[in-house]
Amino acid sequence: MPAPERPCELPTALLHDPEMAHACRIRDFAAIFYLVRRRAGIYPSRIAALCGMTPSRVGEIMSGRRKLAHIDVIERVADGLRIPGAMLGLAHRPWEIPSRAMVTEPELSSVARTGQEEEADRGGMKGLDDILSLVNEDRVTRPMLTAIQSSIEDYWRRDDQHGGAALRPAVVGQLRHVQRLIVSTTDGGLKRSLQSLAAELARLAGWAYFDARRYSTARSYFSQALLLAKDIGDQQFTANVLSCMSLLATYEGGAGEAAALACAAQDTARDTAPSALVMSMLHMREAFALASLRDAAACYKAIDKAHQNFERAADEGPAPQWVRYFDETKLVVDTGIALAQLGEPHKAEPLIAEGLRRENATQQRGRAFHAFWLATTQLQQGALDQACDTAGLALELATSVESPRVTGHVREFHARLHPYARETSVIAFEAKMREALS
Repeated sequence: MPAPERPCELPTALLHDPEMAHACRIRDFAAIFYLVRRRAGIYPSRIAALCGMTPSRVGEIMSGRRKLAHIDVIERVADGLRIPGAMLGLAHRPWEIPSRAMVTEPELSSVARTGQEEEADRGGMKGLDDILSLVNEDRVTRPMLTAIQSSIEDYWRRDDQHGGAALRPAVVGQLRHVQRLIVSTTDGGLKRSLQSLAAELARLAGWAYFDARRYSTARSYFSQALLLAKDIGDQQFTANVLSCMSLLATYEGGAGEAAALACAAQDTARDTAPSALVMSMLHMREAFALASLRDAAACYKAIDKAHQNFERAADEGPAPQWVRYFDETKLVVDTGIALAQLGEPHKAEPLIAEGLRRENATQQRGRAFHAFWLATTQLQQGALDQACDTAGLALELATSVESPRVTGHVREFHARLHPYARETSVIAFEAKMREALS
């Protein structure tokens, strides 16, 4: 038997054709090969080479003189012609879902391992900072602090647009630089400002690792940020870090811990001013956790408090910079996500759809997440074709960001489609996945 040649994709239109779908469903390989020749221009000799068969055998199959019954040969046909396994009644073939969509969390087991990964982010140049410190005697100035703050704001913009994966080495390096400056600075006011910047950088590093699904490392940086914020007595930023840890706990399946962290954050920020917008965001974090716990009454109560505080925020002074992302659009879409997590897709769908309509086009990662949530609510309501179309939009958005969290949502949504694997819209979505993520 000749070795199969390199497979090639069939035209998407052919895979969606009802005649092809029917032929695959009943495993009529004479009709399949005929359609492949007529619609894809792949002649019998090429079919034979792709599927590891002889041309004469392919000719016998096409003439109806021979049938295919052995599962290993049917699998070779599926793999050689790139026919999705579900169309032929097979399990998903290994090539159908690219490796990027099968991300697993490379969980880190200890603080010592975290240090190794941080060293890798620095490019393995152990001792370089100590060497440079001998020749670079940085004098901390207010313009220097302003420049670092500007860098942090730029990091957040880039994280929102492109994901945090590529930012981690730069953010960790900036954090270590600021930590060295803290040690060498004697001016109390400048030292406090540096500690505040270090807290922001540590939270940003934690967020970047969280987006990369490096949850243990993310927790380590969030803990650093928490200690720094407490050292300088910044209660609102302490609450902010606790809210990040709450979201991380929700992703890790610790909904009870997530709810407790969100409540601790509220207690920390409650008596600060201005606090309404901060409290609105924190109540929504609590709602996420309560939705995961399926506590509907408490979840609705948290959502109501989030909306009440948001209305009060308009009468207060400017909120901290880090919480201003939580605008009305974010409130609307997060309310929809909480209801979706609660298992109420009919209420969630219009809210998430409205949020997507309002969102800034530059917020690629957020829009990708929200599109997958919208697709999930549509699927839960039985609108399979609409759900797959929406998920296709999410895939387009996901290709512009480097975010394993987004890829994780791709995987989760795809897993929900398994009961419908033979449906045309699902096959079309999987084709888009292969094109987008391979």
